[in-house]
Amino acid sequence: MTVRAARTQADHAPSAVEAVLFDFGGVLTDSPFEAFARYERRHGLPEGFIRMLNATNPHDNAWARLERNEITFEAFCDAFEAEAAAAGGRVDARELFGFLRGELRPAMVDVVRRCRERWRTGLLTNTFAVDDVGPPRMGPAHAELRALFDVVVESAVVGLRKPDPRVYQLACDALGVEPASTVFLDDLGINLKPARAMGMRTIKVDDWRRAIAELEEVLGVALH
Repeated sequence: MTVRAARTQADHAPSAVEAVLFDFGGVLTDSPFEAFARYERRHGLPEGFIRMLNATNPHDNAWARLERNEITFEAFCDAFEAEAAAAGGRVDARELFGFLRGELRPAMVDVVRRCRERWRTGLLTNTFAVDDVGPPRMGPAHAELRALFDVVVESAVVGLRKPDPRVYQLACDALGVEPASTVFLDDLGINLKPARAMGMRTIKVDDWRRAIAELEEVLGVALH
């Protein structure tokens, strides 16, 4: 699969929706930030400490490299714990991953199912090639959910992660659509910004009920 150069919003006028692209964690499941907060409370870390770590040097820190499958889980743990120590805290990376098994949101899964009836559907997720700890990638345990998507793009598989514009273009290419005819749902503004710049219509999922309502407005149909 060839990754074409990312297009800018100026290159394409808005067009009819042909595809709906979903993030996984924080959209189809509970937010991983809730897991971070639970870990912080249990270990007396400042609120937002782990999010701060992941926002520091965001393209090349330990978390980013793990999501691109550039380092092993053992190497990630060493690097992430060193980053935490340098920031004045102590984090057990293995224990933290045990907090990350988010529960699926049945209403959002139903939205994917309904979208699939009329539009192409894709999953674009930053994830890990780690099977025995933390949240599994879209493997056999998620076979039924995976079947709802025409395309699944995982950062650890393709070696690119959001917010790199190339991974959005890769997803659109796989779906056979232009960014301007795509709606993208993600829980992070940093991941939505490049999608908007490419011409996608974007929806931030900080409240899944409101996100469903926004998607219904964009698509012009009832989904829930």
